Amino acid sequence: GIFELGFFKPGLASRWYLGIWYKSISKRTYVWVANRDSPLFNSIGTLRISDNNLVIFGQTDVPVWSTNLTGGDVSSSVVAELLDNGNFVLRDSDNDNPDGVLWQSFDFPTDTLLPEMKLGWDVKTGFNSFIRSWKSLDDPSSGDFFFKIETRGFPEIFLWNRDSRLYRSGPWNGIRFSGVPEMQPFDYMVFNFTASKEEVTYSFRVTKKNYYSRLSLSSSGLLQRFTWIETVQNWNLFWYAPKDQCDEYKECGVYSYCDSNTSPVCNCIKGFTPRNPQAWGLRDGSDGCVRKSQLSCEGGDGFVQLKKMKLPDTTASSVDRGTGVKECEQKCLRDCNCTAFANTDIRGGGSGCVIWTDEIFDIRNYAEGG
Repeated sequence: GIFELGFFKPGLASRWYLGIWYKSISKRTYVWVANRDSPLFNSIGTLRISDNNLVIFGQTDVPVWSTNLTGGDVSSSVVAELLDNGNFVLRDSDNDNPDGVLWQSFDFPTDTLLPEMKLGWDVKTGFNSFIRSWKSLDDPSSGDFFFKIETRGFPEIFLWNRDSRLYRSGPWNGIRFSGVPEMQPFDYMVFNFTASKEEVTYSFRVTKKNYYSRLSLSSSGLLQRFTWIETVQNWNLFWYAPKDQCDEYKECGVYSYCDSNTSPVCNCIKGFTPRNPQAWGLRDGSDGCVRKSQLSCEGGDGFVQLKKMKLPDTTASSVDRGTGVKECEQKCLRDCNCTAFANTDIRGGGSGCVIWTDEIFDIRNYAEGG
C-alpha cells in the first residue's frame, strides 16, 4: 500500500499520463511517468497486456506507448505487477523471481530516483539509466536537464542542461561523492556505488519502515533530495545542488580552485599565477592559472597538498585501485605528464590511486568534508 499506479492529469493541462505516485502520502507526488512524451489528449485511455507487452491505447484503440519487447522465451502468460518499492514489472506468470522480469520501470527512470533504483550503466541490460527533469511543473515531458553517470576514467555523475555540463558530483571516495560533503551516512539510509565489469551504478536504500526519501531533478535544473516528514505532512529538502557559484562546472579555469568564502572566488593553486591578470582582476577566473616555474622532470619536483577539496574532473584520469598512496606518488613523479594524484578511497587512511596527466580543473574547497 505504498505506491499507486494509474492515469493522471497534471495541473491544468488537458493531457493524460500513466504514472506512479505515493499512495500513503497526502501531497500528490509523482515518481514515474510511462508515456511522458506521448500523452493522451483526453481521458479515454486503457493500459492492457497485448502480445506479451504492456501497451497504452488511446481513444480509437491506437497504441500511444508500449514496452516494445520482441519475442522472448515466454511460455506462459505474462502479468504486470506494482511492487512495494515502486517498481512496475512485467513478468512471466510462472516466474516470480527477480531475474524472471521481462521489463521493469526501474530501468526507465523519469525525474526521480527511488530507493533500490539504479542510476548508471548495467552491462547485462545494456542500459545507462539516468534521470531527466519534467519540462515544467505541469508538464512531465522530457525537460532540458538530466543527471547521468560518466563511466570514463574515475566515474562521476554530471548534471547537464542539453549539451552543456552544469555540475558534477565528483567521484565516489568510498563514503560519498567527493563533491557532496553533506552525504554523511545516516542511521536510516545506505548509499551504494558500484564500479565493476558488470556495472557502474549508484543507488541508495532506506532501512527504516515508513521512511520515504527520493532524489529528484526539478524542471529548473536543481538536483534535490527530499525526505517525507510525517508530523508536518511535507517533503523536507535535505540537500540540493548546484547550491553556490563554486558548484557551477568550470567556474574557475585550470590549476585554480573555487572558494565561496574568498573574493574573488577563484584562487590559483600554490605555485601558479593567473594566466590573464587583467581578467582575473575583473573577477573573471575562467582563463585559469599557469605554473610560475616549469617542471624539471629530473627528480627535483615535488607536490603541494590540497585539503578539503572536491577532486578535479576525473573523466580523463587513470585509476589503479590496487596501488597505495606512496606508490601512487612515485608513479606520478616518474611521469613528467603527471600533474596530480589522490586516493580513490578515503576510508581507513586511504587506498587506491587516481592520476591526472593533463590540466586539472573544476576544483573547489569546502569548510568541512572534501
